Amino acid sequence: QVQLTESGGGSVEAGGSLKLSCVVSGDIHGEGFNCMAWFRQAPGKEREAVAGVGDREATTYADSVKGRFTISRGSARGTLYLQMNTLKPEDTAMYFCAANRLGRFCDGADLFRPGYWLEFGYWGQGTQVTVSS
Repeated sequence: QVQLTESGGGSVEAGGSLKLSCVVSGDIHGEGFNCMAWFRQAPGKEREAVAGVGDREATTYADSVKGRFTISRGSARGTLYLQMNTLKPEDTAMYFCAANRLGRFCDGADLFRPGYWLEFGYWGQGTQVTVSS
């Protein structure tokens, strides 16, 4: 059974940094995930995509985090990271790692369409990020 496990969340002051990690385990057939992404959900708000990495390691970011967040994968593609710099109070949310076998789900602007999170069948349990002003 595939599991995604996030870590690295915490509480920081505005302007601070955090690095989130997500480890994939249980992918016993070794098929891999060609699309992996970070989503976040704040209380009372819809889940939204933050960043994704797809085919040929192409990355895409929400406008709200461009220039501040960096998504990357480990060399074995079983780990996903999100380096978050210059954090703002509006970044406060539960952050989730998600995966899809098909790389195209992380390509382009579709990733940021409302409700697109429904295209992802594999999810971690989430890690809380709290940014104080």
